[in-house]
Amino acid sequence: MTEPNPELIYHMCRREEWEAALASGAYAGSSQDVGDGFIHFSTAEQLPESARRHRAGQRGLVLLAVDAEMLGEALRWEASRRGALFPHLYGTLAVSAARWVHDLPCGADGLPILPPL
Repeated sequence: MTEPNPELIYHMCRREEWEAALASGAYAGSSQDVGDGFIHFSTAEQLPESARRHRAGQRGLVLLAVDAEMLGEALRWEASRRGALFPHLYGTLAVSAARWVHDLPCGADGLPILPPL
């Protein structure tokens, strides 16, 4: 399989997790990420389904847009949902790799309201 090559990849986390990362300079991932051994990311196309499956009903979230090239060889594209290749970061995320961060309000349907990508 050919690895996708998007410029930006996306990660959703709790605001307080990102604020702690800003204070330390690096983000180690959510408790699920730590348990899985890598930080979960999605492409723009994968993000709506990832939000629906993994973040429904959660408040106080932020969306990180991360420069994929800055992650180097620690970023691996691995088959996941229905065989689609998802970006997984094996290691910590330097906060400097985040291009932007947006709050993710929760809609009336309980799903995070994603910004235009």
